[in-house]
Amino acid sequence: MDTNALRLVEGPPPLEHYLRLRRDSGLTPVRADQGAAAVTGSWSACHVVDADGVPVAMGRVIGDGGWYFHLVDVATDPGHQRQGLGRVVEWLIADVRTRAPEGAYLSLVGDPPGQRLYRTLGFDDVAPSLGMAMVLGADD
Repeated sequence: MDTNALRLVEGPPPLEHYLRLRRDSGLTPVRADQGAAAVTGSWSACHVVDADGVPVAMGRVIGDGGWYFHLVDVATDPGHQRQGLGRVVEWLIADVRTRAPEGAYLSLVGDPPGQRLYRTLGFDDVAPSLGMAMVLGADD
């Protein structure tokens, strides 16, 4: 693959590609209504397209615009993994550095495959803290 043919695009990918990239990269699949809210509700987002304009990687930041920012939805098409698409994360970090107030807190939950990359970009473990989550269901 010619990595020179890849282009970083500011903003989230179209919804159908957002859903595909989440699913194909191993992230938890989401419904179209959840994905639509995600792509329009991002504080910052970018994606990478191939020579044909097809999104092959993405990432976004959610946050309050003042103090707290969270890096989410970092996903790369399996056929394009390990080919330098960490530039999505680099772009998002640079965007937060540029637009957020000094002292902003940028966090993420790093799955094992991405932890090494995140550490090389300046993220540190927050031990003894532990990431936690809750999935809300219809029977709550």
